[in-house]
Amino acid sequence: MSCPICEKRKAERFCPAKGEKICAVCCGKEREVSIDCPPDCTYLVAAHRYEDEHQRSLPEDTPLLDVKVSQDVIYAHQNVLSGIAFTAAKFSAAHPATTDPDLLAALQALAETYKTLGSGIYYEKPPDAALPRELYATLAQFLNETKQHSTEGAGSGAFQSATPVRDSEVFSLLVFLYRMGLLRTNGRPRARRYVEFLRSQFPAAPELKREESRIIVP
Repeated sequence: MSCPICEKRKAERFCPAKGEKICAVCCGKEREVSIDCPPDCTYLVAAHRYEDEHQRSLPEDTPLLDVKVSQDVIYAHQNVLSGIAFTAAKFSAAHPATTDPDLLAALQALAETYKTLGSGIYYEKPPDAALPRELYATLAQFLNETKQHSTEGAGSGAFQSATPVRDSEVFSLLVFLYRMGLLRTNGRPRARRYVEFLRSQFPAAPELKREESRIIVP
């Protein structure tokens, strides 16, 4: 029986996403590219294990790579950092189609927006695609509410910042999460490695019962 994808090689591996056997070459090439792999696929798990042992380097032209992120800001606003991550995890739980590229696009665009806010010039350019654009709006709403509560001195649940957070500091938090995602994903268009990581840190998402962060700040 030939592989249904290439129609050339012998179909040897059962693909749970397609419900039939495909060849090993197409499994490797199309995994998380044209094939929307379930997270429990044994071949996907093995591939991710290999990726963990062989970390990829980021290209020099990676956006926001030259930004210096202060560890003091990260520690001072860990609750806000966790709130952004939790909001993204909650969104992905409600929208299972969310991929790493969707999440990274939303974080990058929002970081660019806060970069302009920190310089006193407001310029907003949300992602064009519908899903990352919706995630962008969800994260922006969370941050707006967080800043408002901080300014008013009102409580804001587990993610309330002890001190008011400035736009330049929010920018640093977003860059931190964006870079973390770049290092955790594998660059494939349908990858969900970073999405699954955030959801593993907040297993209660989308419920609001256990909001305590497990994100370890290096």
